Amino acid sequence: MSSTHFGFESVDEQDKARRVRGVFDSVAPKYDVMNDLMSMGLHRVWKAYTVMVADVREGQCVLDIAGGTGDLALAFASKVGNTGCVVHTDINEAMLREGRNRMLDAGKVLPTTVCDAEHLPFGDARFDLVTVAFGLRNMTHKDEALKEMNRVLKPGGKLLVLEFSKIAKPLEKAYDWYSFKVLPRLGKLVANDDSSYRYLAESIRMHPGQEELKALMHKGGFGHVDYHNLTGGVVALHVGIKC
Repeated sequence: MSSTHFGFESVDEQDKARRVRGVFDSVAPKYDVMNDLMSMGLHRVWKAYTVMVADVREGQCVLDIAGGTGDLALAFASKVGNTGCVVHTDINEAMLREGRNRMLDAGKVLPTTVCDAEHLPFGDARFDLVTVAFGLRNMTHKDEALKEMNRVLKPGGKLLVLEFSKIAKPLEKAYDWYSFKVLPRLGKLVANDDSSYRYLAESIRMHPGQEELKALMHKGGFGHVDYHNLTGGVVALHVGIKC
């Protein structure tokens, strides 16, 4: 049986999805609060920058993968208008439920579905834009997921991957201290769950760096790929254009 990583731990591939689901089942109720605390509010700036780079226009169709509590889906919905569409998806039902409730509170009703990014239930060349924010690193077969994202994009369509990445070297020691000492304690204090946040810190370290992910996106069928480092490389926004 093939193995893969779950944070720093090696696990069977078939077991990873279950364990990742368990993490997000646990963190879903406090996910937005913890995002604000962990990033000191910077996740809002990173997502706003992503929306700006996306340059979504009225009438376009957007697929938000690993959309969680719906930050990006809500932002894009205000851009595409009544003639466009935004499909909000996540593999984790608890996260999706939190996002759906948040959208209803905001007066938005969007198509919402549980789906696996490695097997997207959509036809070829359907979307103008595909986004995945802080979700790619949790996928077992990132190469397959990227190929699927490419498949559902229209020619000339755009993929945006917002994800934690390799931080600038002068910041590494401070970042490691924060990730492995402060973050789990914050998770324990606020969400009563230190182990899930320890996994999240480990998963960031196991995720491909900026150049590695760029190469992986090229292999996934994207002709032009570039990336923007944000906050010293804590996060990178990769932009891929389908040929």
